[in-house]
Amino acid sequence: MFSRGEFAMRHTKSSFRFLMLVLIVALAAFPSASAGASHSWGTDHWARTRNPFTIKVIDSMTSSWDDNLDVAISDWNASSVMNVAEEAGDSSQTTRRRCRPVVGKVRSCNYTYGNNGWLGLAQIWANGNHITQGTAKMNDTYLAGSSYTETNRQHVICQEIGHDWGLDHQDESGADLNTCMDYDDALGNAHPNSHDYAQLQTIYAHLDSTTTIAGMPADFVDADVDAKESWGEKIKESADGKTALFVRDFGKGYKIFTFVFWAE
Repeated sequence: MFSRGEFAMRHTKSSFRFLMLVLIVALAAFPSASAGASHSWGTDHWARTRNPFTIKVIDSMTSSWDDNLDVAISDWNASSVMNVAEEAGDSSQTTRRRCRPVVGKVRSCNYTYGNNGWLGLAQIWANGNHITQGTAKMNDTYLAGSSYTETNRQHVICQEIGHDWGLDHQDESGADLNTCMDYDDALGNAHPNSHDYAQLQTIYAHLDSTTTIAGMPADFVDADVDAKESWGEKIKESADGKTALFVRDFGKGYKIFTFVFWAE
């Protein structure tokens, strides 16, 4: 949404306009995107030795979200560089609330996360510029309500899972670009568009020598980053006070970045 980090979609149908972005990174840096890239997280990507590569999304969602998850997986599986496969997972209340990541996979969860101002969150753990695990959370405190349509829900889950591939937003102005990776004020785009698939081709144009990442500290891998108190030190704030960047340092180059777009 506005740099490398964990994305949250804004709650456009109430007074909330809260965006939270967190990227969990090692050897933190902010490299520019590769040539031709226009909406990626710098150079962050899943390490793999060939294209297309297979990435699994763990289904830790209730039955009310199963159809939405199926559509999102089918949409992203249409990319020429990745095979996205669904994996059955625990959908107990405890698992959905915590939505713990699994190394080498993405976990998708829904839960009543509270009136905190966000509809969805995507978290990415990375070692250098290699993504090692990810999560996508849908907030039923809002999305289970009657004011949100199936198209709205699909827009949210499509975007949050898309962030876990290394994609940024195509646009953040509220304009409608006919993609779930925009910030269309109506949340009316249920699917990616051709530019999203082209961006994935750019991100995954090169191959890696390995598909495994090892040796990450346990407290980094399992860090709880839900509460503001766990975000660490505020290191930057915009002139209008609407955005701020926090950093939590684990030492040896392992850091968690939290980018917040506060409620108006």
